[in-house]
Amino acid sequence: MREVKVPNADRDWHPIARRLWDSLRSSGQADFYQNSDWAFAYSLCEDLSYYKQAGKRSGQMLQTIYSAFERLLISEGDRRRVRIELHEPEHDVQPAAVLAIADYKKELGLSG
Repeated sequence: MREVKVPNADRDWHPIARRLWDSLRSSGQADFYQNSDWAFAYSLCEDLSYYKQAGKRSGQMLQTIYSAFERLLISEGDRRRVRIELHEPEHDVQPAAVLAIADYKKELGLSG
């Protein structure tokens, strides 16, 4: 993965678009987002904000926006369709490096 810079939300966005953006930043799948994913999400939040602030709304436009959000695997249902599940980190598991060092010590007869 490359270094990722997450842009700030636009202050003028509709509160729902802003809340969605903020939730994206703190969601587990965001660990895998690259700059292009964040740019796409930003564009979609911009579109959602425009839609929410529009006087006359189109069901077709909303469906198109929601369909595009599916590509970012935002909801649990979207992730399940592609067989991705987010899990809590296992805190009791030792890192691989610690286990490898313990194995080396054991092989050298240094473990007690």
